[in-house]
Amino acid sequence: MATAAPAITEFRNEPLTDFSDPENARRMHEALARVRASFGTVYPLVIGGRKITEGATQPSINPARPAEVVGQVVQCTPELALEAIRIADQTFESWRKVPVAERADYLFRAAALMRARKFELAAVMVYEVSKSWAEADADIAELIDFTEYYAREALRIGAPQPVVQVPGERNHLRYVPLGIGVVIPPWNFPSAIMGGMTLAAVVTGNTVLLKPASTSPVIAARFMEIMAEVGLPGGVINYIPGPGSKIGDLIVDHPRVRFIAFTGSKEVGLRIFERAAKVHPGQIWLKRTVLEMGGKDAIVVDETADIDKAAAGIVQAAWGFQGQKCSACSRVIAVESVYDELLQKVVEGTARLTQGDPSDPATFNGAVIDASAFRSIHEYIEIGKQEGRLVFGGEKHDPQDGYFVPPTIIADVPPTGRLAQEEVFGPVLAFIKARDFEEALAFANNTEFGLTGALFSKVPARIERAAEDFHVGNLYFNRKCTGAMVGVQPFGGFNMSGTDSKAGGPDYLLLFTQGKAICERL
Repeated sequence: MATAAPAITEFRNEPLTDFSDPENARRMHEALARVRASFGTVYPLVIGGRKITEGATQPSINPARPAEVVGQVVQCTPELALEAIRIADQTFESWRKVPVAERADYLFRAAALMRARKFELAAVMVYEVSKSWAEADADIAELIDFTEYYAREALRIGAPQPVVQVPGERNHLRYVPLGIGVVIPPWNFPSAIMGGMTLAAVVTGNTVLLKPASTSPVIAARFMEIMAEVGLPGGVINYIPGPGSKIGDLIVDHPRVRFIAFTGSKEVGLRIFERAAKVHPGQIWLKRTVLEMGGKDAIVVDETADIDKAAAGIVQAAWGFQGQKCSACSRVIAVESVYDELLQKVVEGTARLTQGDPSDPATFNGAVIDASAFRSIHEYIEIGKQEGRLVFGGEKHDPQDGYFVPPTIIADVPPTGRLAQEEVFGPVLAFIKARDFEEALAFANNTEFGLTGALFSKVPARIERAAEDFHVGNLYFNRKCTGAMVGVQPFGGFNMSGTDSKAGGPDYLLLFTQGKAICERL
C-alpha cells in the first residue's frame, strides 16, 4: 500500500543556531574543517544535468586570506551558454506540465537537505564571502525559509483561483509559467537570494540559467548538488558561472529568454533593464525583469527616542556583514538635540566590535568581498574626510593580509554630499544633523533610492506620518532597518532600489507567471 504524503504544515521561519551551545559550536568547527579540506576542488558547469569539467577555471578566494583558494570553478563560454539556452528551452516544454504538487515536493525535500547540511553550507560562506558564523547561519536559514515558503505559495496559486461565476459559463483563472529565465544573484546573500530567486522560478514551472556572482560561485555549486540529490530533472536549473563580459549580454539579449531576475548594483540593474527592453529578431514577447538594486538606507532618530535602543539598532544595521547589505544603515539622521549623545553611543558600541578571520567564532566583522571593494570603500572614506568629520575608524590595512576595512563613522555630513547620496556598500556610516523631525524626514527621502528605513520615536503621530511619507519599500519603527524575515516582511524597494519585487511575500511568485483566464460556455 502506498504511503500517504505527509500533511503540509503552516510555514514557520527557520530558527537561528545558538552557537553558545557547545554542541552547535562543535558542529560548526567540524564543518569549517571539512570545507577547508575541500579547498581547491574544481566545480563543474551543469547544463542539462551534465557536468562539464573541461575548460578554463576561475578561482574563488577567501577575502580574509586572499592567498587561499576556496574552489576552482569552470567558466561558461558563449557556445556553452547557447547550449544551456537550447536545453532550458527544450526542458521547459516538459517541466511546465509537471503538476505543481510535484514541483513543490522537490523544494520540500531540498529544504530538508539544506537543514541537515546547515553547518557545512554556512561554513562555505564563512570562507567564500567572509561572513561571521551568525551572518552565515542566518543566510542559510533564509534560504530554507525561501524554499519552504515558495513551495507553499506555489500550491496556493496553483489551486483554483477565485473568480466571479455567471450563469451558463464556467470560468477559471490559472497562473502559467513564463519560460526560460536568467537568474543573476548577488554575492552578499549568495545562498538565500541565489536560491530564493532560482526556486521561485522553478517551482512556478520555469527553467533557469543560473549565473552566480563571480565572487561566490562555490556556494551556488553546493546548492546545485542538493537539487541534483533530490532528483530535480536535468535542464531545469543550468549552472553557468562565467564572466559577464563574455556571456552576460548574450543570455540577457537572447530572444528565447523570457525573463531576467537580478539582484545587485544599480548600474548593472539599469543595464539589464535597458537591454531587456529591446526586442530582438525572433522574439515574440516583452521580457520581464525582476530587479533588486541598491540602497542608501537611513535611520532617523528624533528627540523622543530611546537613545540607547537607537544606538544599538544603528550598530547592528550599519556593521552587520561589514555593511555589505543593500538594507544596511548607511545614514543616521538625528535631530540636533540628541545628535551628539547618539553619535557618542554609536561610537562606543562600534568600538566594542571585533574584526578578524570570520572562522573564529569571536569575530563580528570579517573582510570585505574583494580588492575592488577594498579600494572603492577607502575612496569613499577619503571623500567623507573632505565632506565631514572622521570620528571613528578610517585606517587602511595591507590588503595582502585580507580585505579588512574597519567600521568608519563620518560625522557632520551634508545631506546632499556624496557620502549621503551614493551607495558605498561597505562599513562607512554618515551622520547627518537635522533641525527637527520634519527636516530629518525630508533628508531621509532626498536620495534616488528607496529600499529600507527606520524611525526611532515615541510620538505616535510621527510614526503615522513616517508610515505615510517615508518613501521606502521596507520601513521599521524602533528597531534596526536590516533583517527582513521571509513571510513576515516581504522585501523590495522603490525608485532606483528596483522593481519592489517583495521577495518572501505573497506577491513574489506572480512575477514568474502570467495569468490565463479560461471560459467554458455550458
